[in-house]
Amino acid sequence: MRPIYYYAEGRVRAHLFLCPLAAYVQWHLQQALAPLLFRDEAPPRRLDPVAPAQRSPAAQAKDQTHQTPEGLPVHSFPTLLAEMATLTRNRCVPAGVDPADARAAFTLLATPTPLQAQAFALLGLNPSAL
Repeated sequence: MRPIYYYAEGRVRAHLFLCPLAAYVQWHLQQALAPLLFRDEAPPRRLDPVAPAQRSPAAQAKDQTHQTPEGLPVHSFPTLLAEMATLTRNRCVPAGVDPADARAAFTLLATPTPLQAQAFALLGLNPSAL
């Protein structure tokens, strides 16, 4: 949460509200997208809380092959977000039509890659409905 360069009370309160909220949303996204991340989906139960954490065989396989069981590439959270950011929605205007004429324009969603489609499925989202 630091550094905070605000001095107005309302802005400090907003900053202190948004930082934990962003961390909470990121945690939920990482939980939902765990099959596509270098993250252990089902970590083994630890009997000793002080002992080093052990990785499950599925997580070790993802680390070694850099692929999911479905053959998709495994990502870190930032690289998966960068991959998701390549999906575009384009406003198309046919040639010879005035761009200001909204009747002829249409929106075209790019076809999601298999990785993007899997990520949307894990999140329970339909990209064409967004």
